[in-house]
Amino acid sequence: MKNICLHFSVHQPFRLRSYRFFDIGQDHYYYDDFSNKSNALTIAKRCYVPMNNLLLSLINANKNAFKVSFSITGSALEQFEMYTPEVIEGFKKLAKTGCVEFVAEPDAHSLASVANEEEFALQVKENVEKISSLFGQKPKVLKNTGLIYSDSLGEQIYKMGFQAVLAEGSDQILGWKSPNYVYCCDRNPRLKVLLRNYKLSDDISLRFSNQGWSEWPLTSDKFANWVTASLEKEDVVNLFVNYKTFGEYNRAESGIFDFFSAFVALIVSNKNVSFATPSEVIEKTQPISVLSVPQCVSNADEERDLSAWLGNNLQKQAFDTINSLQRLVRVLDNPAMTSDWNRLQASENILFMSTKFFNHDAGSTPYQTPYEAFINFMNVVSDFAERLNKVPMSTKFSALSQEEIDAEIAKQTEILKELESAKKKQQVAKPAKKVASKKSTVKAETKKADAKTEAKAVKKTTVKKTTKK
Repeated sequence: MKNICLHFSVHQPFRLRSYRFFDIGQDHYYYDDFSNKSNALTIAKRCYVPMNNLLLSLINANKNAFKVSFSITGSALEQFEMYTPEVIEGFKKLAKTGCVEFVAEPDAHSLASVANEEEFALQVKENVEKISSLFGQKPKVLKNTGLIYSDSLGEQIYKMGFQAVLAEGSDQILGWKSPNYVYCCDRNPRLKVLLRNYKLSDDISLRFSNQGWSEWPLTSDKFANWVTASLEKEDVVNLFVNYKTFGEYNRAESGIFDFFSAFVALIVSNKNVSFATPSEVIEKTQPISVLSVPQCVSNADEERDLSAWLGNNLQKQAFDTINSLQRLVRVLDNPAMTSDWNRLQASENILFMSTKFFNHDAGSTPYQTPYEAFINFMNVVSDFAERLNKVPMSTKFSALSQEEIDAEIAKQTEILKELESAKKKQQVAKPAKKVASKKSTVKAETKKADAKTEAKAVKKTTVKKTTKK
């Protein structure tokens, strides 16, 4: 049996308010509450609520033949709890069907995986705990922010306890190979890799409402034929899309909900193809080969790399600055500061500074220019750093574990040794300076004595000449 793996990404970032330079040190609240609440309510009405209801009805109607998976960020869950609790209830109902798998991801939807291994693990752990608490599942599969993946990340992900990872089926890593197979990690073959079929996924998410597309309109029959044709000789088609594709990016009047319902019905009626969750896919299907990914790939734009987030100096500076605070944030473990830290970590804050495809008119960013995004973010980060630095050193030290205290003592001991060594070098150098100084004094005194003798001699000669006269 060939499989179709449907995965929906759910993320709702906290947008920052306009934060001026003169607010630094004066106002520690960074968020545009009106915009955040308005966006959450609007998207819930257009997408989350109707799509959750549709999925539940499709699962019930097809007697467990229809299955999907989700990854939900911490900021999305937080906003659902604050503004639209009915969305949380909808996900809980889906979880109870047994046909929905929840996949973990960095809770802050951050770029921690390319910045700090410890921070990446912490954020994933936070998300796992939230998913387990809300939906009664402990995720076995991981989806990184932007589907970012590499060999080294795969090795780390397996050590974190995951059986599989979702990644981008990029041409750069596949070459002539197809994304429609299960692969395994180059550094640890026990980790399975499921690759997004970006062409078929983007047909829904990016091209469904594009009337300039040569294949428009995309009908359920046409799309089902494309998917099943891909599975004639291959194993699995992974359709990974943003959940906002349904109702937000493609409004209800576009026919997106009807299209999806009809597509599901066609696949369920096909005896050779079935829907499966990521965990079911890796259980049913053997990897075809090892996948080598020496450099990070992602699902961002044509390059499929990290340049959407780290492609210019503004982004690199902002990224380095916020990540330089990681150690202190985690050591302090202050709930308010940790909450701000997680919100500031959202990858959108860095993405808004991109100069590659900036399009304010499309509504993809709240800023007029990438430079405005940079200045606003750095103002916020400056205030956040100032708050961290105001915490007393005794508080910082008391928050350390015994291992961290030992490490700090070892570090300070090493510094003291270096200082002692420097002092000894100075002490060795001092006698030489004294000798040199003494020699200079002797020379000066000798010259002075010679000058006195010479003056006396001149005086005697003058006296003799005067006497003769």
